[in-house]
Amino acid sequence: MNTETGIQGSYWLQTAPPPAPAPPPSGDLSVDVAVVGGGIAGLSAAWELAREGREVAVLEADRLAAGVTGRTSAKLTALHTLIYDRLRRTRGPEGARLYAQSQAAAIRHAAQVVDELCIECDWEEAAAYTYAEDPGRVAELRAEAEAAREAGLPAEFVTETDLPFPVAGAVRVVDQAQFHPRKYLLALADDLRRRGSTVYEGTRVVGLTEGEPCVLTTDAGVSVRAREVIVATHYPIFDRALLYTRLSPRRELVVAGPVGEDVAPRGMYITPEQSTRSVRSAPYRDGTRLLIVTGEHFTPGTADVEERFDRLSAWASDRFRGFTPTHRWATQDNDSTDTVPLVGPLHPGSRHTYVATGFGGWGLSGGIMAGRLLSDLVNDRPVPWDGLYDPRRMASVAREGTSFLKHQAQVAQHFVGDRLSAVKSDSPDDIAPGDGAVVRVGGRQCAVHRDESGRLQAVSARCTHLGCLVAFNRAEQAWECPCHGSRFAPDGSILQGPAVRPLEQRDL
Repeated sequence: MNTETGIQGSYWLQTAPPPAPAPPPSGDLSVDVAVVGGGIAGLSAAWELAREGREVAVLEADRLAAGVTGRTSAKLTALHTLIYDRLRRTRGPEGARLYAQSQAAAIRHAAQVVDELCIECDWEEAAAYTYAEDPGRVAELRAEAEAAREAGLPAEFVTETDLPFPVAGAVRVVDQAQFHPRKYLLALADDLRRRGSTVYEGTRVVGLTEGEPCVLTTDAGVSVRAREVIVATHYPIFDRALLYTRLSPRRELVVAGPVGEDVAPRGMYITPEQSTRSVRSAPYRDGTRLLIVTGEHFTPGTADVEERFDRLSAWASDRFRGFTPTHRWATQDNDSTDTVPLVGPLHPGSRHTYVATGFGGWGLSGGIMAGRLLSDLVNDRPVPWDGLYDPRRMASVAREGTSFLKHQAQVAQHFVGDRLSAVKSDSPDDIAPGDGAVVRVGGRQCAVHRDESGRLQAVSARCTHLGCLVAFNRAEQAWECPCHGSRFAPDGSILQGPAVRPLEQRDL
């Protein structure tokens, strides 16, 4: 909670408090399948496999569904902004069709799971829209509607929406859904426990030895042996596949607050304009709905986040009568350089290790799709779209090489350039309360934070993932790596991977 403004954090975390923490394993163990990561991809895969009789262990570094999935906008749709016209050009009509088919199947499957387990998760059917206010983008929207329709979605171009402001045009796809993601996932976790599988929280995996069986090692020194291993940590914590060269992290901000039912849109909306604006509403209190607005994407560690929060709140207040933010939070996404998520074998030599990553902001449908796909792969069942998502694909990387090279250039710029310009203060004395800066101390670059009481905390400024220099995000009180998205608390402890080791302590 922001104590200065009274604004709370993630609405999903606030309204679905977790049960008592599931303790880490007390000793070494052996299971059929070990799933690393307790977000929507990991829990979906674990539940699918437990339902088929596999003994599964979910290993979560923090709390279940409390990371990226606990900070989503919670749209469940196959309309992913402007993707189908691009897929039609880069993967052909069949690639676009398989993408639409797999994402739409994930939504239908989620609805069946909600019914099967009787999950109370505010499930609502809604239409999804990709819109633009700029008339110059109408041709782009018409092409997207045509491509989505050719791919098999019930898509159409429209000019009327239930937004309280005019649009130049929009792509509409009906029969999509929105829900409370944390309530859904906590119900999955409860059910997989009933089926004899186990969840371990506060269990950070730091090592993987592939073989028969595979062996995972935790930061407490515990060994977990498993016939199959699924790495579903949002950004892969193991770099042997070099997937970090094909993933670009970005953060997005979210503001939410109640508005009258007559103001709240019932559709789910997104526009690529204005650094993205995503809008939807959720059930709230009598006579109101919670308006949820997402946007202002940026590379971790590179933006004035407070200004961006203010800009997003102002946009929502201008467009939706009576809106005042009561909640705000941020989320993080990973875009694959060739558009499509990476779900399948961890690397070309994999026999028993799998990965799910690169959902590009659409992790709900993508994570549910990944859970089903990984279950099928573990059980050696053919899937029509496994080739589309296979992380070992290289032809598409070559076809979309511009994005790949651009990402590598940005990483190189941070890795080299930040070393030349990272020092933001000549002395810790210049750092204001609640702020942080990289300071050179004794010839070393230190990440120094001053808390509100004036106490200084110094850690190494080098990210423990691959050595890029971190930068401070004052609004979220975190050190962030702009290269691959690792995030750390002011004391250096890990908030978000791929780093698996905290920042080293420094003595000022």
